[in-house]
Amino acid sequence: MRLGLALGYWGRGPSADHVPLAQEAERLGYDSVWTAESWGSDAFTPLTWIAAQTSTIKLGTAVAQMAARSPTTTAMHALTLDHLSGGRMMLGLGLSGPQVVEGWYGRPFPRSPLTATREYVEVVRQVLRREAPVEVAGRFHAHPYRGADGTGLGKALKSITHPLRPDLPILLGAEGPKNVAQTAQIADGWLPLYWSPSRPEVYGTTDFRDAREGSSKCDFLVAPMAQVKVCDDVAEGLLPVKMMLGFYIGGMGHAARNFHADLMARMGYEEEARHIQELFLGGRREEAVRAVPDAFADEISLVGPRERIAERLELWRKGPVTDLLALAPDPHTLRVLAELNS
Repeated sequence: MRLGLALGYWGRGPSADHVPLAQEAERLGYDSVWTAESWGSDAFTPLTWIAAQTSTIKLGTAVAQMAARSPTTTAMHALTLDHLSGGRMMLGLGLSGPQVVEGWYGRPFPRSPLTATREYVEVVRQVLRREAPVEVAGRFHAHPYRGADGTGLGKALKSITHPLRPDLPILLGAEGPKNVAQTAQIADGWLPLYWSPSRPEVYGTTDFRDAREGSSKCDFLVAPMAQVKVCDDVAEGLLPVKMMLGFYIGGMGHAARNFHADLMARMGYEEEARHIQELFLGGRREEAVRAVPDAFADEISLVGPRERIAERLELWRKGPVTDLLALAPDPHTLRVLAELNS
């Protein structure tokens, strides 16, 4: 199992420790470093900054929002950074939910998310393969555009820049079983959310050996993020995990449609998930965090003394996970995790 460093997205402003952490991860032999975006900082600019100050560690977006850019724009970002980094780029994509897509990006959330995702990936792949001008007669992503409100003058184009790698890896953030199954068919990897090594069945597909023709389990990446913290007090170490869950379960979506809350419910915590939503949306955010069960926060993270993390790490190795993306670690935790995984 390879290790990655997940840096997430910025809060109020840039984090001064992201580059030093990425450099330390590279020195320790971590395979990859990942940045993200929601409705603030973008994923590609910080990753480019890190790329300029590292030399071997792979660079991934986990995730870049599909609603933020047309698929050709995303492909341009990816192929540019792949060239500048010497072939280290991995493109992780996510659809997000209606609240973010319509509230922040000002676009309609697709009524058929699976179709929209499939078309998006196909456009990106055509750009990267550069075998012919991009042509996709899509319902959501049509290239060239032929809508009634257009001029009809659009021309199918091929990237001026020759991509460094036509097979640049594309990973998808997917939560529902149908989305995960499609990810196995069209992507090079999967970025699970709230991965529990003891509950893989909630995602549906977990054996990816036959995911794609000509593929193998080793070829297909399964790269969940998990908060990791080496500490003596487990309850204290779980607090940041519970704060993250309180925000995502309670506020990262509408009360009637929150994919994160739905996933928590499928993992056996339906009553707790709805209670967290109720508290958070009612403005009682601290109570929402306290309402997150310690057991749930614990099973999707690696928190506690070195010996406890070593024992629990074995559960992660036994399943389909190929890459563990450590979220929010300090330098000491980075080093301990590297030692335990060696």
